[in-house]
Amino acid sequence: MAYRELPEFEHLLLERDEALVWISLNRPDRLNAINRKLLNEISQAFTWLADDEARVIVIRGAGRCFSSGYDVSGTAPGEYATEEPGVVDDFVRLRANINRMLAIWDFPKPVIAAVHGYCLGAPTQLVSVCDLTIVADDAVIGFPSMPMGGGYISPFWVPLVGIKRAKQMSFEPDSRISGVMASEWGWANYSVPAEKLMDTVRAHALRIAKVPAEVLFMKKMSLNRVVDLNGFRTSVVLGAETNALIHALPSVLELRDSVSEHGLKEAIKRFKNGE
Repeated sequence: MAYRELPEFEHLLLERDEALVWISLNRPDRLNAINRKLLNEISQAFTWLADDEARVIVIRGAGRCFSSGYDVSGTAPGEYATEEPGVVDDFVRLRANINRMLAIWDFPKPVIAAVHGYCLGAPTQLVSVCDLTIVADDAVIGFPSMPMGGGYISPFWVPLVGIKRAKQMSFEPDSRISGVMASEWGWANYSVPAEKLMDTVRAHALRIAKVPAEVLFMKKMSLNRVVDLNGFRTSVVLGAETNALIHALPSVLELRDSVSEHGLKEAIKRFKNGE
């Protein structure tokens, strides 16, 4: 079969491998932290791949980890933007990001996440909407270090790990679980030694690719419908509202001021020390 040439992006690397396409988050110098450009490119890549001959898509991270979180500009004092948009504008931005995730949830082909190293904060949303997730045993999966938002990430976790564990992750700042625990909780299908991760993912992808594309589409649509009827789609959209409101709280604005004054790393340290 003659395949089309894959598109090129600044922060994504697409590679064809028989019937599957690997999408690598490709900002290794920033630990694949997600910025607006990367989000746009992820959406563009999936739009393009919807009409491609590939049967299965795999998302992974280049370099040392899957993704360390959102790229918060201003890790040095004085560089963090303190001006927040209005609540409505913030909601529109957050809702657009959730729509990007739901587009992957609705994508007509199976999508597998291969997670190694760190997967922290918002990137866990991306992984949660994938159809299969396989993680390295020593992966570190978790939530942000400071409570500067809320209700935006955790609703993506509830169908996978249950309400009690989602609350635990959401309520405790800097909450972390290993790849092994992520598997035990149900956030991932299972975990494997890091050196076997990509080979394991590839083997699953190629087995899935043997199924006719239209059958895979119908299976995915049928199974997603069950979760949607139980409120998944509605709850994650409402999370954008909650997060926008939390961003405007005085206590959260104080944390943003701390980041602006001291830099991100020092602000996290001061928060943990109760300063």
